[in-house]
Amino acid sequence: MKKRISDNTLGKIKLIILRVIVYAILVFLTFLCLFFFYLMIVNASRSNAELATGFSILPKGNFFVNLKNAWNDASINIPRGMLNSLIIAVSSALITTYFSALTAYGIHAYNFRGKKFVFTFIMAIMMIPSQVSALGFLQLMTKWNFTDSYIPLIVPGIAAPVVFFYMKQYMESVLPLDVIDAARVDGSNEFRTFNTIVLPMIKPAIAVQMIFSFVSSWNNYFIPALLLNKAELKTVPIMIAQLRSADYSKFDMGKVYMFILLAILPVMIVYIILSKSIIKGVTAGSVKG
Repeated sequence: MKKRISDNTLGKIKLIILRVIVYAILVFLTFLCLFFFYLMIVNASRSNAELATGFSILPKGNFFVNLKNAWNDASINIPRGMLNSLIIAVSSALITTYFSALTAYGIHAYNFRGKKFVFTFIMAIMMIPSQVSALGFLQLMTKWNFTDSYIPLIVPGIAAPVVFFYMKQYMESVLPLDVIDAARVDGSNEFRTFNTIVLPMIKPAIAVQMIFSFVSSWNNYFIPALLLNKAELKTVPIMIAQLRSADYSKFDMGKVYMFILLAILPVMIVYIILSKSIIKGVTAGSVKG
């Protein structure tokens, strides 16, 4: 009897120790994430001269001065740049998630000849880096007069193999084919079934991929820098690069940090709005599988 009590006590102690270790690791990782964001806010509140002196843990009083200098900078137009990035990122996120989900639905819900080949082909495309096809893409867009246009930055989001793969795996976990068959028996056509039945069922997955697609498009520098030449069309990453490459006599690191902080805020707002759905999307597959 004593031995059983002793074993139970020992097991509880081990469980408590394990929980303490896990929580300690989580607290440490959370601290790392928040610390660097806090450090960016601190640097955005310091002047260029103060930043040149080195590291500081406490904010200074130059926050609103940097905000005014960045917002009113003659070489860039921050409000227009953020609006440009917002248009591209939101449009790209919507197109990417919808059409990737539609493609995944077609592969998941239908049995047809060549289904395995189509899936393998899409997975093979996923392995090709975008930089490999960048030159050919630029030449094609130049030939079609699509430079200085948002079309080549938005429309190619229709073909997103990574998002398709995630959607297909998620559908296999939460979307039984019996539901689709029942909708067909009731006379629902395929697009109505997809829009009114399938999309609500995979809402968490859509939220996950929307935030990822939004962030990826918002932070995209490489392709926009190749295609956009007009100042009024340039996006936030291009403008940040212009600030960093300014003449040394005009260079203001405080202004750069402030612009980076302003550029991150929309991403944080989108994440906060979709955070609950993101958590559901990450966990639902393992729970229901």
